Order: sequence, then C-alpha cells, then structure tokens
Amino acid sequence: MTTPRQPSIYIPHGGGPAFFMQGPMQRMFAPMQEFLATVHQTLPATPTAILLVTAHWESLVVRLTGNPKPELVYDYYGFPPEMYNLRYDAPGAPGLAAQSAALLKAADIQAQVDPDYGWDHGVFIPLKVMFAQANIPVVAMSLQAGLDPLAHIAMGQALRSLRDEGVLIVGSGMSYHNLGGSPHAAAESHAFDAWLDTALQGDSAHRKTQLTQWATAPTARQSHPREEHLLPLMVASGAGSDAPAQKIWKGAVGQTSVSAWAFD
Repeated sequence: MTTPRQPSIYIPHGGGPAFFMQGPMQRMFAPMQEFLATVHQTLPATPTAILLVTAHWESLVVRLTGNPKPELVYDYYGFPPEMYNLRYDAPGAPGLAAQSAALLKAADIQAQVDPDYGWDHGVFIPLKVMFAQANIPVVAMSLQAGLDPLAHIAMGQALRSLRDEGVLIVGSGMSYHNLGGSPHAAAESHAFDAWLDTALQGDSAHRKTQLTQWATAPTARQSHPREEHLLPLMVASGAGSDAPAQKIWKGAVGQTSVSAWAFD
C-alpha cells in the first residue's frame, strides 16, 4: 500500500495561547481556531509525521528537535497561570529529525539535530487544535538566522521528498504580523494579502521570484516590520510542486486579514 503524498501548508498560529482562553481574546481568534480544527479534513490521509518550521525559533545553523519526548517552551508572557500548564504530549521523531538534517546538508544547508530544545508555542499551540489526539510524531525546525527568503525557499526544496513519505510539512507563522499596531492596519493587511495571493500563483519559479522580493510589495513592512512570521511561508512554498498555491482560509483578527495556503 502506497503512502499518499502530503501537501505542504502555511498556517497562522494565533496569539499566544488565545485559543485556550476565555473572553475577548479567545473570541477574536475563534475563526482561526475553527479553521485549524478542520485542517485534517483537507489532507489525503493522516500524516505519518509532521515537520513544522516555527517563527519562534531562529538559529545560525538550522536546528531540528531530536528529543523523543520534547518539553514545551512557554514562550509567551502575561497570560493566566493555567496557560502555562497546557500540555501537548505527541511523540518526537528523532529519526525524521536526522533524515531532515541529512537532506538539508545534501543541499549545502547547514543543519543539526538538537536533542534538548523543545516545542515553542508556534508548534504546540496550533497542533493542539489541529491534531488534538497528539498521536502523530512531530519534529520542529528553526528558521535560519539572517532571515533570507531565498535560503528558506531552498530549505523547503531540500525537504520536499519527505512529503512522498506521508510527512506533512507545516510553516507556522502569521501572514500579517504587526504587534505594534497601525491606524491603517486593516487596509495594509488587505493589500498585502492580495499581493500574497498573486505571488503564490504560478509555478515554483514564479513563487520564488516573487517571494524573494516580498519586501518591495505594497505595505510589506507595515505588515511585517520583522519577517520571521512570514518566512515559514517560504519553506512551505519551496516544498511545493509547480502547481499554484491553494488558499485554504482567509479570516480576520480584529480588522486585519490573515490567510493560509496549501501547496500540492
């Protein structure tokens, strides 16, 4: 029996642990939570494993979690005490971490398995919604310091073959991420979202050309004063085929537009 090829996807991971809170913050992120809870229905089969690149981990050398039972990193601040007792006890996948590092090295991308680092909230918060049973092995992967779009596209290209083994490649970030706020946030996010839609059409070469020039897009720096939440999209796109991206969700956080895409 053959294992169905998984897509690569780019998802928003919310605001800290908002999905699991009560009150206005939870309500603001409720549409996103509802979307994440349905992602599994869009997949061809249950993934054999998940490789997730998180916006909240940067390293000079790309690192991958290699612990069979990673700890959780509660890297959010000022939330109720119970938000620091959340659990996500999915198994790690040291073998997949080693395989991924080998694929990256074969593409001349420095990589190493980290046996100690755990899963930050860009990992366990969305996965706790998407795969609540916590029974799919997970490897988290860092961004590469320097935040070069081309380097992250190359990372995705190097890892593309994992999809044929049933591994779901996930870029976890936010398509609009300006925590400082802006009086024009709604218009800025809508303009950048529209640009992303155009940039992600066409084959992989088209996406590469567009995404490497993302900072010249309309309202780019207003939408991403720092690009760490956008770069997981570069990895997901790089891992995709020549088919255009499929927009799998568009929603709102307050007045701002936030979206998700899948790559065949």
